[in-house]
Amino acid sequence: MSVTDQVGFGVFARPLNPAGLFWFMLLVLGSIPIFWIGFVSLAQAWSTAEYSHGPLIPLISLYLFLREMRRLPPPRPVVHDRAPGLIVITLALLVAIAGNLTRIPDIVTYGFILWVGGVVLTIFGWERGKKHQLGVVHLVFMLPLPQFIYLKMTIFLQTISSEIGVWFVALMGVPVYLEGNVIDLGIYKLQVAEACSGLRYLFPILSFSYLFAILYRGPLWHKVVLLLAAAPLTVLMNSFRIGVIGVLVNSYGIEQAEGFLHYFEGWVIFGACIAILFLMAVALQRLTPNPKPLSEAIDLDTSGFGAIAARITGIRASRGLALGALLTLAVSAGWVLQQGKEPAPLDRDPFALYPRQMGEWSATFSMLEPDIEQVLGATDYLVSSFRNPAETAPVELFMAFYDKQTEGSGIHSPEVCLPSGGWEIFRFETVPVDMSGTGYGTFNVNRAVIQKGLSQQLVYYWFEQRGKRITNDFKAKMSVVYDSLTIDRTDGAIVRYITPILVGEPEDAADERLQRLMRESLPRLPRFVPG
Repeated sequence: MSVTDQVGFGVFARPLNPAGLFWFMLLVLGSIPIFWIGFVSLAQAWSTAEYSHGPLIPLISLYLFLREMRRLPPPRPVVHDRAPGLIVITLALLVAIAGNLTRIPDIVTYGFILWVGGVVLTIFGWERGKKHQLGVVHLVFMLPLPQFIYLKMTIFLQTISSEIGVWFVALMGVPVYLEGNVIDLGIYKLQVAEACSGLRYLFPILSFSYLFAILYRGPLWHKVVLLLAAAPLTVLMNSFRIGVIGVLVNSYGIEQAEGFLHYFEGWVIFGACIAILFLMAVALQRLTPNPKPLSEAIDLDTSGFGAIAARITGIRASRGLALGALLTLAVSAGWVLQQGKEPAPLDRDPFALYPRQMGEWSATFSMLEPDIEQVLGATDYLVSSFRNPAETAPVELFMAFYDKQTEGSGIHSPEVCLPSGGWEIFRFETVPVDMSGTGYGTFNVNRAVIQKGLSQQLVYYWFEQRGKRITNDFKAKMSVVYDSLTIDRTDGAIVRYITPILVGEPEDAADERLQRLMRESLPRLPRFVPG
């Protein structure tokens, strides 16, 4: 019987070890059902522009793993410290169960990455396995951000990119004015939309800078600089792109902001960011006592990877590997067997039946534009404007109901939506409102004064979540997770009132007008948003 030298996965082994390969394949295949909704969610996210780089991330992680395998000395033939890996696998499966029960794919995908880390620790043991976690951590870059974080990041980056872009346009001598995320060039107005926030460049560039920092041969602080430079560099270059578009539109017409040229400019900026990172690496090398050319400072050697990858066929069977496989398979089988349970349908009236007359208030209803309706993603919504002959201004009532806030569905906070229409949040606070006599008592609402030019509006909004009124986005999301586990419900709504603050009118007068409509409308709310 011939014996090869030590193979990956930590053992002396024959080129083919059927028992070890069986347990490893059982471990991999057994994981598919429990992580399935996470895989489906990833495939959907990867079809969008922001996350289209996603399929490359596992391949890059595999490259990092093979690189570490080649760099480190052969593992020990006998491994005794597999228990930490089994603990991590168990924790990952618990996370996946929670994600499946709440039907939140993001939680399942986080559990999957944790599970991969546990598998590596189980196969190699703690001492060796922890040295192979760089590739596992890199898998984070394939995940979509949670929706509420994504929306907040989008509006933050839109605002920053708009302001810096306008500064650049003004620097070029072009008269320009910024209203929210709308760039006013006089003849033309440019909307800095979600696609222009820079997120579609930020995610792949962050992944690239992580890889670049690992492959860079230099001091640790050089690696940290290269890694941390990615985010501000992307924001600045995207702002420069917006500024260039503004100058071109002002000089040559609105066509410069549309079509092929728009996307071409985006790819140019992406390439420029990569080039600047390389130039930063060259500059950092010049600071070292013995600078190397960039070709030597970056480790791109892939020799021997094929032979290292083939070592998987020699994986050695162990009790730890078998326990990990059986545990994963058992959890997946248990999840499959309990499928088919559907939550009870909600008893609610559609917003189409919402009364158009409430006391002295009469309403006109309208529909959202199709593209806005698609982004909203609500099960049902109401857009209404109520007028009262005794009032000096109307009050708009908007409600969006979601029968489930999982699998990518969820409420969009007005903090994200309002600036995209050119409105700026002038003042924002959380205040109590006394609705005694309506069945709601006193509860907190988010109160905002928004402004566009000389116009101001007063906004009240909150998240109506299964009988609870919540003002904080994050608490609302945590409430969805908790109620999904305890009462098997994830439905909810956003309720928003808006009224103009007239010229010369005190804010208190606008508050009182808005609250008068609230008193009329709140008793009718449970018909349409179940408690």
